[in-house]
Amino acid sequence: MSLDLSLYLVTDPRLCARYGLVETVVAAVRGGVTIVQLRDKQASDGELIDQARQLKAALAGSGVPLIINDRLTVAIESGADGLHLGQGDGDVVAARAAMGEQAILGLSVQSHAQLARLDPVPLDYLGLGPVFATSTKHDHAQPLGFDGLAALVAASPLPAVAIGGLEAEHVNRIRAAGAKGPAVVSAICGQADPEAAARMFYTL
Repeated sequence: MSLDLSLYLVTDPRLCARYGLVETVVAAVRGGVTIVQLRDKQASDGELIDQARQLKAALAGSGVPLIINDRLTVAIESGADGLHLGQGDGDVVAARAAMGEQAILGLSVQSHAQLARLDPVPLDYLGLGPVFATSTKHDHAQPLGFDGLAALVAASPLPAVAIGGLEAEHVNRIRAAGAKGPAVVSAICGQADPEAAARMFYTL
């Protein structure tokens, strides 16, 4: 499956509750989301596997890949298209071996020190940030701002998405910094019309 990082949606169970997880994601994909990450820190592996299978069925034929946050077992058991790891959430070489060569594998990076230590060979993309502080992730690193993002992108050996407090109004600055696009949570999941919210990233 091709990797288009133009608009990367990360789900949040609380913010998706208004319409339900599947309905929110499907609407967002209609609006232009190109890749979906299932993230729920509180759910059990079994619950996440069920959610992932529902999303895979809903996304069938759309060309939009489903990525699982952190949990390798869930990614494998659900038949997801890939896995995204945070720093300290697992070994990327082991994850690549377990997922296979066709899987999409991403890693979060917050600093030049982390970037210098990574092995890019098993990876397909990086998530760089946070650009701004965000209420959907309380343990985030010091925000980078757009200048910090640009410096990380310039040093990155892989294509990257920008993460952290991003809105549609930031798209031009994200792309000017060299990132392929934004990874967003509340800017889509928390909106009254997720489809229209996703479209805004292409119209501003």
